[in-house]
Amino acid sequence: MLRIAVPNKGALSEPAAELLQEAGYRRRGTAKELVLVDEENGVELFFLRPRDIAVYVGSGTVDVGITGQDMLLDSRTPADVLLELGFARSTFRYAAAAEQQRDLASLQGSRIATSYENLVTDHLAQHGVSATVVHLDGAVESAIRLGVADVIADVVETGTTLRQAGLATFGEPIMTSQAVLFSRPGLELDAGATHTLEVLIRRLRGVLVARQYVLLDYDIPAEKLEAAVAITPGFEAPTISPLHGGTWSAVRSMVERSQMNRVMDELYEVGARAILVTAIQACRI
Repeated sequence: MLRIAVPNKGALSEPAAELLQEAGYRRRGTAKELVLVDEENGVELFFLRPRDIAVYVGSGTVDVGITGQDMLLDSRTPADVLLELGFARSTFRYAAAAEQQRDLASLQGSRIATSYENLVTDHLAQHGVSATVVHLDGAVESAIRLGVADVIADVVETGTTLRQAGLATFGEPIMTSQAVLFSRPGLELDAGATHTLEVLIRRLRGVLVARQYVLLDYDIPAEKLEAAVAITPGFEAPTISPLHGGTWSAVRSMVERSQMNRVMDELYEVGARAILVTAIQACRI
C-alpha cells in the first residue's frame, strides 16, 4: 500500500481532505481518526501535524505527504515536489513597525522573531546578512511591541493582522508558498505502490484541472462558426456537431472558469445562442 501523510488540522487540513475526497479517496469520519486504510484505492492515510509531515516523509516512515512549501523548506528535509496543489497560498515576508523605513540590508544585527527559524536563517545567509533569529510558536505579531524582536518574519495572506498590530511588510517576499504533494528524493516503491502513486497524481491533477475549467456548450450559425471557435479554442480543440437542418452547429469546449462570463458575452455578440455552462467534476488530461 502507498502511505500518504495528510495534515490533521489547521488551514491545510480541510482543503487537503476535500481534494482527496474529490479524487475518489475515503474521508475520515472524525478528527480523532489518525490512520485510515483505503483498501479499494490501495492507500493508507496518516493524519499528522503539518509541520511534522516533512520529517516523516524524509525518514521513510511514509511514502509521500501533503504540506505547505514553507513548512517543507523550514524543515530542511530534502524532497521532490510531485505536484503543486493550488490551495493554502501565502507569502512569507519581513515586517516591522509601520513608521520605520526598512530594507533587507537594515536587518544586519537585528533580532527577527519567526515561527520559521530555519527558513529565515537560510534566507539571511543567502543574502549575507547576520542577524539573531528568535524562534516563537505563533503570534509573532506581538514580538516587537513586547520587546522580544525588532522585526518579524511571518506568513502574510491579507495583511490585516499585521496592520492591526501596527506593522507593515518591507522588501521582497522571502518566498511564496502553497500546498504540495512531495516525496523524498530517490523514492523507490514496489510495482504496485508505484502504480498507486501514479494514479494518485493523475487523479489529483484531474481534480485541479476540473476546478479550473468548465464545459461551455452553445449553438452557432454556420457562417459564424469560425469566429466562435476563435473565442473558444478549447483545451486542444472544440467538439463541433451539425444540428438538424445544416445551418447551425453545436459546439462544446473547455473554458477557464475565471473567464466564462466574458467568453459567454463575446459568443452572444457573434451570434451564439443556447449558451450553457456545466461544471466539471473530474477529468484526465
